[in-house]
Amino acid sequence: MKDFPPPAEPRPPKLLDRVREACRVRHYSIRTEDAYVDWSKRFILFHNKRHPLEMGKVEINAFLTHLAVDAHVSASTQNQDVDFARSELLIRHGKGGKDRRTMLPTTAKAELLAQLDRVRPLFEKDRADRVGVSLPEALDVKYPEAPYEWVWYYVFPARQRGLDPRAGLKKRHHLHETVIQRAVSAAARRAKIAKHVTPHVFRHAFATHLLEDGYDIRTVQELLGHASVETTMIYTHVLNRGGRGVRSPLDGLG
Repeated sequence: MKDFPPPAEPRPPKLLDRVREACRVRHYSIRTEDAYVDWSKRFILFHNKRHPLEMGKVEINAFLTHLAVDAHVSASTQNQDVDFARSELLIRHGKGGKDRRTMLPTTAKAELLAQLDRVRPLFEKDRADRVGVSLPEALDVKYPEAPYEWVWYYVFPARQRGLDPRAGLKKRHHLHETVIQRAVSAAARRAKIAKHVTPHVFRHAFATHLLEDGYDIRTVQELLGHASVETTMIYTHVLNRGGRGVRSPLDGLG
């Protein structure tokens, strides 16, 4: 009988393929998957294409320091905006110019994912036309291709491209806040709400309902981004539970 060579052992999957596989096993969204792959690439390239198995804590700290110091990238830029896997939102440059994290409602996930599907063709056209988005601080200087990557694209982009006065280039910006303001006002009129309604009302309702549901004042303070808990205490006055939102023990006797 003719001897046949033993079958070749299958080649192990490449590193970035393994990253994608790990994301899919955990049911991460494609946006999160792309973000993890992108940051993995940047980490590897920063260390001259060394394999991550050869690196550890020292190399990770060096990369993060490079982002924060050399590239002038803020600490918040080292995290992603919308995390479906953790049901979390990162609010950039919010109240007081600070970044903070808050929850992403489970009921909103399906609609947000559908929105990303609707936005994807617009992103593809912008990328083909080399029209990027505005990035925080110096990220686009250090990574010139970043403005054209899906991971940095807006969930709610503006319909029209606009001129970035700082760069002198046409770019895609996010939906202008006045569009949201008009939509909220129109919804209030349709609902026959006889009050002046603005998007800021949702912030007040968010805080009030959390307190009504029994969450502690410090948690609400952190989610709202208040520097002082005294500011958050204002919301306890609308709960009809006394000045500090405390229920009288006498009310529990009956």
